[in-house]
Amino acid sequence: MRELIEKANQFLDVPLGVGSRLMLIVAFLCLVPTYVFPLYKMTMFAPQYQEGLHLDIYSYKLVGGNDGQDITEINVLNHYIGMRDLATEDFTEFKWLPFVIGIFGLLFLRAAVMGKTAHLVDVLVLYVYFGAFALWSFGYKMYQYGHNLDPKAAVKVAPFMPPMFGYKQLANFEVYSYPQLGSYALGAAAAALLLALAMTWRQWRREPPPAAE
Repeated sequence: MRELIEKANQFLDVPLGVGSRLMLIVAFLCLVPTYVFPLYKMTMFAPQYQEGLHLDIYSYKLVGGNDGQDITEINVLNHYIGMRDLATEDFTEFKWLPFVIGIFGLLFLRAAVMGKTAHLVDVLVLYVYFGAFALWSFGYKMYQYGHNLDPKAAVKVAPFMPPMFGYKQLANFEVYSYPQLGSYALGAAAAALLLALAMTWRQWRREPPPAAE
């Protein structure tokens, strides 16, 4: 056990190579699209909406298709089934998500400058936790919207969970939900971090540092 801990400490103390530092910069650049492009897109089709109702979910706002008119139409439909209106100000995630993404960008650059494997491992673990929490928060928000229905609504529907990925039939609506460029960019940042760690590991395995006296 002691030998294993010593090897782990040796690895964490390994300086990052040029390739690993470049991957950290790539990870930083991958975060930029999250401020420009949507994370998710939901599209709903029904006989009366042949062209579909479109909703883009950014890291900081909701945007309806058809110059914003689709979100108004969606909220009208939500009113009939007792579902709360979709409003940007009701999503607390929009208040902290852009800020946290920016913090991670700074941490990636810090790890590239400080240049130790320990810094890379720290940001990787934190980033994985952040991704898992953000995904859970998104799913929980959708669950709340579909289950906290007004019992006095004009149209009674069973509580439902909108799809997080793929297709689902909800009443007479076909609902499709897929990640967009913003989410793929977040995933690419994670891939860059993993690649940086793999490159460092290979470097250490080829040239292991001498054991401390």
